[in-house]
Amino acid sequence: MTLRLTLKVVAEAVGGRVAAGDPAQEIGAVVTDSRTLQAGDFFVALRGPRFDAHDFLAEVAARGAGGVMAEAGRGFTPSQAGREGPPYGVVEVADTLKALQDLAHAVRKASGTKVIAITGSAGKTTTKETIAQFLSTRHRVVKNRGNLNNHIGLPLSLMQLRERPDVAVMELGMNHAGEIRTLVAIAEPDVRVWTNVGDAHLGLFASPDAIADAKAEILEEARPGDVLVANADDPRVMARAGAFTGRTVTFGTSEAADVRAVDVQDLGLAGSRARVITPKGERTIQTPLLGRGNLSNVLAATAVALDFGVPLDDVAAAAARLTPADRRGAVRRLGNGVTLIDDSYNSSPTALKRALEVVAQEGAAARKVAVLGEMLELGDHAVALHRECGRAAASSGIRLLFTIGGGPARAMADAAIAAGLPSAAVTHVETSDVAAPIVAAAVRSGDLVLVKGSRGTKTDVVADRIVAEHA
Repeated sequence: MTLRLTLKVVAEAVGGRVAAGDPAQEIGAVVTDSRTLQAGDFFVALRGPRFDAHDFLAEVAARGAGGVMAEAGRGFTPSQAGREGPPYGVVEVADTLKALQDLAHAVRKASGTKVIAITGSAGKTTTKETIAQFLSTRHRVVKNRGNLNNHIGLPLSLMQLRERPDVAVMELGMNHAGEIRTLVAIAEPDVRVWTNVGDAHLGLFASPDAIADAKAEILEEARPGDVLVANADDPRVMARAGAFTGRTVTFGTSEAADVRAVDVQDLGLAGSRARVITPKGERTIQTPLLGRGNLSNVLAATAVALDFGVPLDDVAAAAARLTPADRRGAVRRLGNGVTLIDDSYNSSPTALKRALEVVAQEGAAARKVAVLGEMLELGDHAVALHRECGRAAASSGIRLLFTIGGGPARAMADAAIAAGLPSAAVTHVETSDVAAPIVAAAVRSGDLVLVKGSRGTKTDVVADRIVAEHA
């Protein structure tokens, strides 16, 4: 039965007041983007450093919004809109962002849904998608919509709990200390999954240990029955997992892991296979997801699924059907024999090295090509980390390297040359728009092409150009 939210219920949940409309009026979908508003939606007017959604209240009222949440004294009433017909209500609050978060928490509490929250430097989305697929074999599951995983996106994603699903799988994004703490307070998760600690966002923190401390906020405010699913192979995770006051389940290749992979076989572009030993028995699990990092994500999801009563046979069958999330290691076989690994959604030094390991293991390609965009938010560590990746690229068997971006990307190119890649085989380009036609022209039949970079580098433009010209 759908959770019913009226203007009165909303106002009480967020400490506001119904300033216009019938308090018994039920609200529609909660939205914060006036561009996507549909008739009957409930619009929350957020205010940020570069915009103030209160400026659009007249527009959303005219377009048929069922109601709005606005700062006190700034609500746009039906009489001001000159509107008649469909119900329209106004809930006034002191702070619309805090109110949105409070409303999401109230929905989460009233729904009865079990909530799983995921943090980590890499693999959050793949782990989220994999958990959702494993659990959906036995449960009704919802997950973050798109990449809505921050202080605004998570509350919007949690609004799906109005439909009272069995389980909600939510990834928590962050790039500063304190953000995970806020998200945990909103989601109040029953299960917390910590995938790893890496070098993503290193420029925003003093050290990897500082990143780990920020991620460790997922351990806070745990109840005795809560569960932590932690990576036994990551020493920074395990050094902090002891602070968790609930029950801990570990995964990895470590002998101490509760869900453990042994006899691991890297299958190149076909993924990986391993014998997985668990408290519920053992099975051989094969997944088409690429690389050891994704095997770790599958192990995390297996630990969660077993805790939710999904049989190990169902887990193994679902693992074999997994497909990568969009632009996160998707393998595309193009018409003229070109194989594209589109990993252009994002990048970090650790994730890039893992992708290069996959390329190195693939023996069928006539020629290996890497298109590597600059990795952002690395601060003073950027040049050194890009050089490490340049050396890794040179040792991965690639024959042609394109680097895209500023000084750190150029340093990656120079390091690849210094490590033995011929200078004629290395091209540095400042933007993906310029690189796209150059790369597409250089690619030929039989090539294996890896495209990977931070979102800000827009290497997806290069991947799309390769597809367009070699489909």
